[in-house]
Amino acid sequence: MSEELYSVVWTKTALQDLQSIIRYISSHSNRQAKNIYVEIKEHVKDLRQLPFRGRVVPELQFFGVLIYRELIVKPWRIIYKLEGKNVWILAVIDGRRNVEDILFNRLV
Repeated sequence: MSEELYSVVWTKTALQDLQSIIRYISSHSNRQAKNIYVEIKEHVKDLRQLPFRGRVVPELQFFGVLIYRELIVKPWRIIYKLEGKNVWILAVIDGRRNVEDILFNRLV
């Protein structure tokens, strides 16, 4: 029995988010930066088989916007949406920041 796989596509913005996070962490610890990078990439890779794994983004759900989902890799929130067989990675946001403002500026 073969499972249908989705394609995971990183947007330029999400890649820039991830690069900024890794660059900042590596200024303190290369090892920790590498570990976080691998952890985030592994969680995202799992979306190929389990695209509905993440929850609907609560800040947007409150306003009836249900198309965006997120994975949590504490403290980061990986925001994505599904379109057909594509999983679009839209943002990697530090969950300790004001996420609502960031999301509305970027997604709505």
